[in-house]
Amino acid sequence: MPMHKIDVHPDVYAELEHSRTWYEERAKNLGTDFLKEVDNAINTIRQSPTIWPFRDEKQRIHHYFVHRFPYGIIYRIQSDLVQIIAVMHMRRHPNYWHERVMHWNDSR
Repeated sequence: MPMHKIDVHPDVYAELEHSRTWYEERAKNLGTDFLKEVDNAINTIRQSPTIWPFRDEKQRIHHYFVHRFPYGIIYRIQSDLVQIIAVMHMRRHPNYWHERVMHWNDSR
């Protein structure tokens, strides 16, 4: 089975940098460890995107929990493409990413 292509919403990069900086301020290399875990999570999603549970079944939005950190990757599958909608802290503002789903193509 071929791996899916990944498309990352532009706002995700700022989220990742903010979180990386926060972790790095707490412990040397912890920010780098965070990014590695997110990268591993995205690669796992890429290999088998349909097996992870729905966060919003109506909109067909999935989530995957990042190992070691309280973050989830919010994504949807469009044919052979996985769209990464958000990398969100699981205890903060749980629905902020909904706007991104509705306006995905507008941000391009």
